Amino acid sequence: MTEPRQFVIEADGGSRGNPGPAGYGAVVIDPVTGETLAEAAEYIGIATNNVAEYKGLIAGLKAAKALVPDGALLVRVRMDSKLVVEQMSGRWKIKHPDMKPLAAEAARILPASAVTYEWIPREKNKHADRLANEAMDAGRRGKQWEPSASTAALDLPPVSGPPGDAAAGAAKARAALSTRREPAATPQVGWGAAPDLGAPATFVLLRHGETALTPEKRFSGSGGTDPELSAAGRHQAERVAEYLAARGTIQGIVSSPLRRCRETAATVAARLGLTVETEEGLRETDFGAWEGLTFAEVRERYGADLDAWLASTRTPPTGGGESFAEVARRVSSTRDRLTTRYAGRTVLLVTHVTPIKTLVRLALGAPPESLFRMELSAASLSAVAYYTDGNASLRLLNDTSHLR
Repeated sequence: MTEPRQFVIEADGGSRGNPGPAGYGAVVIDPVTGETLAEAAEYIGIATNNVAEYKGLIAGLKAAKALVPDGALLVRVRMDSKLVVEQMSGRWKIKHPDMKPLAAEAARILPASAVTYEWIPREKNKHADRLANEAMDAGRRGKQWEPSASTAALDLPPVSGPPGDAAAGAAKARAALSTRREPAATPQVGWGAAPDLGAPATFVLLRHGETALTPEKRFSGSGGTDPELSAAGRHQAERVAEYLAARGTIQGIVSSPLRRCRETAATVAARLGLTVETEEGLRETDFGAWEGLTFAEVRERYGADLDAWLASTRTPPTGGGESFAEVARRVSSTRDRLTTRYAGRTVLLVTHVTPIKTLVRLALGAPPESLFRMELSAASLSAVAYYTDGNASLRLLNDTSHLR
């Protein structure tokens, strides 16, 4: 009896805007030599990350089947989308109506017994990631991806097997592609960023769920009590966790050390199967003597101090609180550390109103007074992408659609 052919499929998809201009990439690899056997990539128009990732999976499975149309196969699919891996492995339910037909299509290509799924970090999925970016770049130019212009295999590491054979296979792929590089593009930012900038560090900014102080709009910082989530806040955290699990893009979670954030982060982490790192720089402003008071109460008791605070971000609240200028220095330093640590990854930062507004203000280059002109609801989501050339792109602000 003929032994089944064994392949590794690495697939990825991306959307510059989510939803936005999207594309996918997939590569079929010999697991012994590391040689690239087939590549597929396509610009698919406006779509979400998850749709593009499923499209990449489908393309990879079809490419593998085409290599042995009438023979038996054993395929190991490796992707950095936890959503796709967990759903196709049967461990997560498929709830989103856009995902169900795509998952069903993928399941029909090969027998379930012939396919296994493995999650890998994004940095180990560079070949498929670059194919997806090449497809999106081609779409931006009004074209489709062409294999002859691809440089994706230049990022391909050996997969497994004897080191000498794998290295030879990778070297062969690099040599074959070395004369096909496109001229370097002028660096751009935002959703149209060229691959030369690399994948940005993307911070999804989640304000914690409600506490007992939130509905009354009381000052709740880091200098007073450390309230827990209310029943409404715990429900909001569950809704956020469900929403982020469906998107499947979060690769790490970092939280303020304050209880309301840690509780929110823990709920999301339990759903995503991730751990939570705490970061002191993400804590809320210390509002000094104003902690626990409403704006009207502060106006009545500390009117002159409040006027000075509203007039200048360098003025702290009454009683030794923290000025917004001090917060900005703390938050910007934290941002720099985290963008270096999580370069090329999408990370959830669970924090508070002032740190989120500060990150947004700094990303936009907006004046300090813009802090008073943003609304951030409890359990809302915002997002900022940070590129290696120092530019930032605001992707989302105060989204609460997941709570409706």
